Amino acid sequence: SECDWGRVLVWEPPHRVVLAWQISADWAYDPDLTTEIEVRFTGEGDGTRVDLEHRRLEAYGDRGEEMRGIFDADGGWRGLLAAFAAAA
Repeated sequence: SECDWGRVLVWEPPHRVVLAWQISADWAYDPDLTTEIEVRFTGEGDGTRVDLEHRRLEAYGDRGEEMRGIFDADGGWRGLLAAFAAAA
C-alpha cells in the first residue's frame, strides 16, 4: 500500500536531502505535524559516509521522548542504515 508521509524540503544531490516527516506518534499521516529528516552523503576514502538526523521531535509534544527512543532503537533509523550499508 501507499500513503502520504511528507515531502521533499531540500534536494542538493549528491550532498544531501531534507524531508518533512509527517507521521504521527500513532503512525498515521498528519499534515499538521512536521519533523525533519536530513540525510547527508560525504565521500570518505573509497566509500560514502551517510549521516541521518531526525530533528524537531518536540513536535510530538508529550510523546517526543517515546518517539526519540523508537527512532534511536535498532529497529529504527540505526537498523535501516545498517540494512542500507549491508545492501550497498
